[in-house]
Amino acid sequence: MKVGIVICDRYRACGGGKCLRALRERVGGFAHYPADEPLEVVGYSSCGGCPGGNVEYVPNEMIRNGAQAIHLATGLVVGYPPCPRQGYFKEYIEFRYGIPVVIGTHPIPEKYYRVHRSLPSWAGMKSMEALLATEEVRKSYD
Repeated sequence: MKVGIVICDRYRACGGGKCLRALRERVGGFAHYPADEPLEVVGYSSCGGCPGGNVEYVPNEMIRNGAQAIHLATGLVVGYPPCPRQGYFKEYIEFRYGIPVVIGTHPIPEKYYRVHRSLPSWAGMKSMEALLATEEVRKSYD
């Protein structure tokens, strides 16, 4: 399975360590892939900054490199404020490119979980069980 990762532009200097570790460990947004199936990142880019101009073009490059799914990085979910466009990004990419989009890469770090669970935006995150993981896993991503 080949995947592309789109990160929030606020974190454009991110080295991707947590995303790549989660891919390797098959946790967070990568938990649903079989452990015996090879996973390869074929593209890694920011959204281009608000309102997400790269989302219109970057998936095409990833697909040309063999991407079979696009992941919207966990930073779009737990950056504050959470990206208000992540649902639109998912809808657009799936419609425009016909490729599945997964919201999330690495598990939500415990330090973010402790803060976010008390914020009004948390209501939109409760359905993301794979990103919630266990407290032990969340702490390991702090």
